[in-house]
Amino acid sequence: MSTGDPDSVILRLLRDMRAEIGDIRAEMATKKDIADVRSEMISEINSLRADAASDMAVLRKDVGEQIAGLRRAVVEYHTSVVGHGILISELEARVRRVEQHLNLPAVDTN
Repeated sequence: MSTGDPDSVILRLLRDMRAEIGDIRAEMATKKDIADVRSEMISEINSLRADAASDMAVLRKDVGEQIAGLRRAVVEYHTSVVGHGILISELEARVRRVEQHLNLPAVDTN
């Protein structure tokens, strides 16, 4: 058999193909490799879910505290404003009584 013989060419091609297939198989992932990666991904996703849930709980607490603080500030402001409103009303009533006592003409409010 010489190197130009068709049987020898086919044999050489088959050997080359076998070597290439061996290289491909060496680089291919096995079912176990894929299962391991899947398991790692599921574990990572569960960890991320737990982190997100924890972050949401902290955020809810912070927002709740801020809302409670805002409510307190509004109540304090409202109490203060209502208190001032009562004082102004009492002052206006006293001024009217003084005006009436002194027989002063009514002030044009326009």
